[in-house]
Amino acid sequence: MTARRLGLVLGPLGLALTLVLPAPAGMPTGAWAVAGLVLWMAAWWMTEAVPLTVTALLPFVVLPLAGVSSAEETAATYFSPILFLLLGGAFLALAIERTGLHRRLSLAILQLVGSRGGPGRLLAAFMIAAAILSMMISNTSTALIMMPMALAVLEGGTSASASAAPAEDAPPPQEAIHGALPMGIAFAANIGGLATIVGSPTNAIAVGLLDRIAGVRISFLEWSLYGLPLVVVAVPLAAAIIARVQQVSAQPFDFEGARRAIASHAAWSQAERRMVPLVALTFAAWVTQPLIAPLLPPGAWSDGTIAVIAALALFLLPDGTGRALLVWREAERAPWSVIFMFGGGLALAAGMQASGLAEWIGQALLPLAAWPLLLVALAVVAMVILVTEFASNVATASGIIPVVAALVVALGADPVLLALPAALAASWGFVLPAGTGPNAIAWATGRIRIERMVAAGLLMDVAGVFLLVGVVWGVAALV
Repeated sequence: MTARRLGLVLGPLGLALTLVLPAPAGMPTGAWAVAGLVLWMAAWWMTEAVPLTVTALLPFVVLPLAGVSSAEETAATYFSPILFLLLGGAFLALAIERTGLHRRLSLAILQLVGSRGGPGRLLAAFMIAAAILSMMISNTSTALIMMPMALAVLEGGTSASASAAPAEDAPPPQEAIHGALPMGIAFAANIGGLATIVGSPTNAIAVGLLDRIAGVRISFLEWSLYGLPLVVVAVPLAAAIIARVQQVSAQPFDFEGARRAIASHAAWSQAERRMVPLVALTFAAWVTQPLIAPLLPPGAWSDGTIAVIAALALFLLPDGTGRALLVWREAERAPWSVIFMFGGGLALAAGMQASGLAEWIGQALLPLAAWPLLLVALAVVAMVILVTEFASNVATASGIIPVVAALVVALGADPVLLALPAALAASWGFVLPAGTGPNAIAWATGRIRIERMVAAGLLMDVAGVFLLVGVVWGVAALV
C-alpha cells in the first residue's frame, strides 16, 4: 500500500476513533473530536492523499457537526488579515516576473562578482541573487525564475577544454558546478524566503496561527529583524556545504562565457522603471508600519493593508505600453490554492482553541517547564525540521505551529524565543526533492544526484537546529 492510500484510510480513521473511544482525562468532548480532525488533516496533508486544498475543507464540515462552532462561525475563521498580505505579495511577485525586473538583479550580482571568478564565486553569486529575490517573492517563484538562467549559464560557461560535447540524448552532467548550481538556487530560495513574511507562504501561515492561538502578533518588521540575520549567516553556510559536497573546483569552468551567456544590453523598459519605486515604497511602508499605525484608527494600517494598496496600484498604474503593470489574466496565476489552504489551517486552529484542545495540549506539555527553555527550543526546532522533511512546509506549519503556540501559552515563555524558531524551522527543508517547491524544481533539471542532495541537506538540517535557535536568541538579546 502506498503512503497516499495509507493516509487516505488513516485520516478518517483517526476521527472515527475519537467518536467511539472515551476522551482522555480532563479533555472536553468537543476537544476530543477536534483532536480526531487534527489527525485526519495531518494524515491527508502529510501523505497528500487528496489535494492539500481539499483537505482544508474538512474544518467547515467537522467543526459544526462536532458542536464546536456553527457553520457561519467556522466560515469566518477561514479569513485573516495575513491572507491579504499573502495575496498582495503574490501580485507583486507576478508583476516583478512579468516586467523582467528579476533579471536585472541577477545580472547586477554577477557584475559585482567580477570577471575573474571561479565556480565557487559563480555559485555564491547565484545563491545571493536567489536569496535576495526570495525575500520579495515566494521561494517557489524564485526557483522558477532563476533555474532557466542557471541552466543557460551552465551551457554557456562549460570550458572549451572539457571533453567533446555529449550526444543530444545523453543525460545532463551532474558533477561539480553542474549539480551545485541548481542545488544552490533551491537551497538559497528556501533560505531567502525566511527573511520576510511574504518570502514564503509558510511564514504567513505561522504568523496567522500564532496570532489566533497565542495572541502573538509578529509584524513584518519584527519578523525581518530575525529573518535577515539568519539569511546572512545561512546562505554562505549552504554555499560552503554544497561546494564541498559537489567538489565544485574539480572541473574547469569559463566564468566569462557564463557572463556572456546571460548578459543583456537592453535598455531599462518603462515597466521596469515604474516597478522599482512601487516595490521600494511597499517595503518602506512595511518597515515603517509600527510607526505609522498609531497615527491612524486602530487596526487600519496593517501589513495586509499595505500589500492590498500595492496590489491595487499594480492594476492602476500604466506600464508605458498602453496597459497596466498587472492585468487580471496574469493575476489569476496567484497561488489561490495555497491561500485557501492557509484558511483551512486557521479554521483548524480556531477549532482547537474554541473546543479547549489547545489549552489541554498546553497543560499536558507543562512537564517541559522543568527543562531549561533553551533545551525546549532546540527540541521543538529539531522536531519541526524532521517533520517538514517528510511533509510539505505548509502542512507542517498548519499542523505543528498550533501545538507550539499552545506550549508557549502553557509555559508562559517568551513567544519569540520558542514560537519564532519553530515557525522558521517549518521552511527549513533541504534533504528530499519533494520537501519544498524549489527542491523539486532543482531535481527536475536532472543535474542533481540524490545521494549528494541528501548529504548536503542533512548537514543543513543539523546545522539548522542550532542556527535557528542561536540567531533568534542572539537577536532577541540585542533588541
